[in-house]
Amino acid sequence: MNSTLQKYLPERAAQPCFELIQEFGVHLKIVNHRVTRHGDYRKMPNGGHQITVNASLNQYRFLITLIHEIAHLVAFERYGRRIKPHGIEWKRTFQHLMIPFIRPEIFPSQLLPILANHFKNPKASSSTDARLSIALKTFDPKQEEGKSYVFELPAGSTFRLYNGKLFQKGKKRIKRYECIELATGKVYLFQPNAEVELIK
Repeated sequence: MNSTLQKYLPERAAQPCFELIQEFGVHLKIVNHRVTRHGDYRKMPNGGHQITVNASLNQYRFLITLIHEIAHLVAFERYGRRIKPHGIEWKRTFQHLMIPFIRPEIFPSQLLPILANHFKNPKASSSTDARLSIALKTFDPKQEEGKSYVFELPAGSTFRLYNGKLFQKGKKRIKRYECIELATGKVYLFQPNAEVELIK
């Protein structure tokens, strides 16, 4: 398992992650890319703990996702199953588990202040923190040709989502953009870092 982890994690993070996996009895599955999630945690019918993480993630997002899911396991075991999945107990657990990794031996220096800010109050997904998500994406393999972020598009432009649906970019609310689905006229809110294909 440790040698497998070394393929997906920053070098200095593999051993401490392996120790966490052993300590909490995690069955880790590294799975094909899923558009809607980076990872998930499930308690199995036999009482075991299964965590899945997408193989397509860069090493820094993989690490954050793995610790995010381990934090679910630990928070549920420590505080009971009735807590909110991303409530205060999970946030505290995630912060506590992540702190040992936020070091220059593990993360590049340009990510450290962004991570420190994110972990003051971690979000349900690193993708909902636009600044962190965009910073992490710079370590992805080259962005697909023709892909843009919603925040880069001109107002009123038309774009296509990964599922083929067409939208028109509208005005910005506090953090997200109102976009109209052309087929239905419904308004959806998009994160500024959503990756889309500009049509016109």
